[in-house]
Amino acid sequence: MKNLKKQRRIQIIALAAMALVVSTALIGYAMRDGINFFRSPSQVMAEPPVASEMFRLGGLVEEGSLVRDQGEVVHFVVTDGGASVPVRYKGVLPDLFGENQGMIGTGRYVNGVFEASEILAKHDETYMPKEVMDALKEQGVYKAPGES
Repeated sequence: MKNLKKQRRIQIIALAAMALVVSTALIGYAMRDGINFFRSPSQVMAEPPVASEMFRLGGLVEEGSLVRDQGEVVHFVVTDGGASVPVRYKGVLPDLFGENQGMIGTGRYVNGVFEASEILAKHDETYMPKEVMDALKEQGVYKAPGES
């Protein structure tokens, strides 16, 4: 009788461990496309990612770089003060998107151009995404709201 209880406990512990391993594997599998790492233009130029890697690029849209092709294709350059990355985006840009404004794009770096699948712009004149602000501070070009 004692041996049967001990064997049953071992089976329950083994089953619980197996369930934990399976659930961890399923969570990892489900999240493999949902994790996008942030990179500044300087990081992209220093170590260009492979074309299949999806990541987020953030910085300021360079003044005079915004060019609209026919249709919904837009070309512009994103900078952090240390390096610049050309961007191509097909779609409708957010209303607050503009030159000298902060942005974050999700996409892939293909043949020297960031092919964006999504563009996010700051939502008011004082907001700056933390990642973009940190990258601009590293380059020494960030100015807090109200500074000249």
